[in-house]
Amino acid sequence: MTEVMTLLGNGLLQAFEPLNLFMIFAGCLAGLFIGAMPGLGSVNGVAILLPVTFLVPPTSAIIFLAALYYGAMYGGAVSSITLGIPGASTAVATVFDGRPMAQKGMADQALMAAAIASFIGGTVSIVLFTLFAPPLANLALKFGPQEEFALMILAFATFIGLGGDDIPKTIFSILLGLVMAAVGFDIISGKPRMIFFDLVEFQRGIGFLVLAIGIYGIGEMLWTLETTKGSVQVQNVKTTWARFFDNLTKIKSYIATTSLGSILGFFVGTLPAAGATPASLMSYGLAKTFSKDPDSFGKGNISGVAAPEAANNAASTGSMLPMITLGIPGSPTTAILLGGMIIWGLRPGPLLFAEQPDFVWGLIGSMYVANLVTVMLNLALIPIFVRVLAMPFTILTPIIFILCFVGVFSTTDRMFDVWLMIALGLGGYLLRKLNYPVAPAVLAIVLGPLAERSMRQSLIGSRGDATTFINPVEHPISLGCIIIAILLMLYPLILSMRKKRAAANA
Repeated sequence: MTEVMTLLGNGLLQAFEPLNLFMIFAGCLAGLFIGAMPGLGSVNGVAILLPVTFLVPPTSAIIFLAALYYGAMYGGAVSSITLGIPGASTAVATVFDGRPMAQKGMADQALMAAAIASFIGGTVSIVLFTLFAPPLANLALKFGPQEEFALMILAFATFIGLGGDDIPKTIFSILLGLVMAAVGFDIISGKPRMIFFDLVEFQRGIGFLVLAIGIYGIGEMLWTLETTKGSVQVQNVKTTWARFFDNLTKIKSYIATTSLGSILGFFVGTLPAAGATPASLMSYGLAKTFSKDPDSFGKGNISGVAAPEAANNAASTGSMLPMITLGIPGSPTTAILLGGMIIWGLRPGPLLFAEQPDFVWGLIGSMYVANLVTVMLNLALIPIFVRVLAMPFTILTPIIFILCFVGVFSTTDRMFDVWLMIALGLGGYLLRKLNYPVAPAVLAIVLGPLAERSMRQSLIGSRGDATTFINPVEHPISLGCIIIAILLMLYPLILSMRKKRAAANA
């Protein structure tokens, strides 16, 4: 432990060197705005700015990109709360309660909760990263396709909590998302499937951002315009020091869900191919499932903002652990970081800690500093973010629609995806009119491909034996995840039965 603290101290000193400190600040600021732009996100931001880092030493370069990754995780909440458009897939769950809070005049409270929860999630994950990097890397290696599939089942089980009491509609929404996730080519045979109307464009599948921006940008805006008869009044927010300190006192109301989301997010983030999106969705589902007031979720519950934000920031740190210790990227963003490290002549893996201790501990030290810098930037910029909501809705609506079109087209470079986004937006609007939850459909399209790949790998490896997922000898982790998933699915049913029994006795 003494040796770890000494190495960490050296890493912090390295992070405070003028060049590295500048790179941290620049990366956090750039990431904050990249994360807030619909359609960009950390993956595109790191990819776009990777060539810039060849002008500085490798340690400063990875510090800059890691800070940018951190900033983008924070920034995704900004557009989710102020505009109702997720900046990236990791910020989808933040929309569920962040946008209703903004419409109620609590945008500053939601933004502050997102920033503080992100800071707590980041801090918890960095401490865990510092203390348990090697053993956690070995644990992540034990996650084969069976364990990955069981984890996806666990994530789907949390969706039941997202649909309220109407479980059949929630299941229908999940199945609809899984159908859309299956569009494209079969991952085993390579044959095209679910190619609607024989349109060749569907062979590339339905992109997640196309679906998310369509449903939450177009669909929700149409729903808002209809339910408010076109005269939307978003309550004005006054950002004063009194409100700032009052919002700080609200931390105790979401500290429990934030802590749970931080730990869950870090461990899910360490798993190869899992990443921050499943972590944030699972954290939101668990926060709602175990809340004393689950009905308030989706209507502006502050815990519904804090839980996913803590999880996605913790997962972003967690996903760097297998990259550093094993050379296995834990997310698409860390895959780009891994490529950058190889270009710089660094070889991620078990020997990196021994061969390049200055680099590794300089990176870990920069994580602590970047986390602090990002939360300070976020809190300082809240008045600017809130001013977006002060615009008349007649101006804000066309801006949101234009951002949706630009966000999709700039990401995919296909007009077909723009038309598909509009069609999916209309579909999301109809689902809202029919009182179907749209969140589980959006979440299912994220996890659908991951679940299918791991399930089919497992069945091929076991020659079609479905009991491989619940084999207590070979796959105890998989069995444990499935048991927890079953209990989570039964929990809302048990609560519903208790309510009916209590009502009957009354």
